[in-house]
Amino acid sequence: MSIRTENQPVRVLYSFPHKLGGPRICNIAWQQVNGLIAAGADVTVFPGVYSKPLRGQVDVRPTLAWRKVRIPYRALGRVRACELHDWIVSRRLEKLVGKVDVIHLWPVGALHTLRAAKRLGIPTVLERPNAHTRFAYEVVKQECERFGIAMPPGHEHAYNEGILRIEEEEYSLADYLLCPSDFVLRTFVDEGFPKEKLARHQYGFDEKNFYPPSEPRAHKNGLTMLFVGLCSVRKGLHYALEAWLRSPASRDGQFLIAGEFVPGYTQKLSTMLAHPSVHMLGFRSDVPELMRQSDILVLPSVEEGSALVTSEARGSGCVLLVSEASGAYCKHMENGLEHRVGNVDELTRHITLLHEDRSLLERLRAASLRTAPEVTWTAAGERLLQVYRDVLAAKTQTKKQQASLSSAVEVF
Repeated sequence: MSIRTENQPVRVLYSFPHKLGGPRICNIAWQQVNGLIAAGADVTVFPGVYSKPLRGQVDVRPTLAWRKVRIPYRALGRVRACELHDWIVSRRLEKLVGKVDVIHLWPVGALHTLRAAKRLGIPTVLERPNAHTRFAYEVVKQECERFGIAMPPGHEHAYNEGILRIEEEEYSLADYLLCPSDFVLRTFVDEGFPKEKLARHQYGFDEKNFYPPSEPRAHKNGLTMLFVGLCSVRKGLHYALEAWLRSPASRDGQFLIAGEFVPGYTQKLSTMLAHPSVHMLGFRSDVPELMRQSDILVLPSVEEGSALVTSEARGSGCVLLVSEASGAYCKHMENGLEHRVGNVDELTRHITLLHEDRSLLERLRAASLRTAPEVTWTAAGERLLQVYRDVLAAKTQTKKQQASLSSAVEVF
């Protein structure tokens, strides 16, 4: 058995039940592991499938693939595939006692491992890429009903009692919940979770892909405002369109929408989308260049974890116009503008303010770019590693207190 000393790197078992290196959360997990490696952690990764090489020395042990043979997620179904991954990791954990300091897990693929870790005395942290699931389901459902649109059957943000039951049990079993934004943390506090159980970390952006233009921006009369992401009620695109068309910025500016629309949403927005200043681009693979060409990134979400596009936009030189639920890393009137969820009047004023005061736009852009290195994936890896250290320090302190209490009882 190998016991960690204070001078050794933190030894992390990173369990991810999906395709490490794929899109969306699969990319978040891949970037997190790279950041941890760069920060000096000793990482062992158990992905469901390993689809993209990591940067640096790391021990990768896929659970749902062997060489070129993969267990198909579609055949099993997402929940069953995640549960199988979780069961395999929990069985392997017995042989890793004394070789792992902390376990990092992801939702819907953690219950077996959390139970095993608790029995073996290994601290656990559970990733929370979105707000508390009950809150997220309810707020998206309410917004859809208010707007008069139904979520597509089986959509990941449609209410699912089975998923909610699994995730709430995971919340209970995990030692700590990793919250990537103040908004996410607040949703858990509002659900009655103690702040001591909630650990703030962050996500980031890849500065090799997202960087500002090399040449100064050409002077132009109209603003270019950009929306990037799935065009859905949850992302609040309807609020962005309404605010844009209310603002004088729409007279000589352009609003670019990069992303696919969920069924039925386009029809609901058809009148606003038909405005000559609005341009539907569909899915785009050149998002970094679009950001470099735009003045503003707008994201009026009603619920998020911490939208990656907000950090990517900052790195590219876009000024953020975001809702308080976007999970963006920005400070109002310092390096971006933030509005209350669903407040079209506020968002309209913010668009108009930047349209009329270009010196403010440039000041916000300069401040955003100056502090962008604080929200890269490298910075995120360092912060996550510090969270692990804090978890281990808290565990050590608890053991000392228990030992002291036990000694006091014996003396008594």
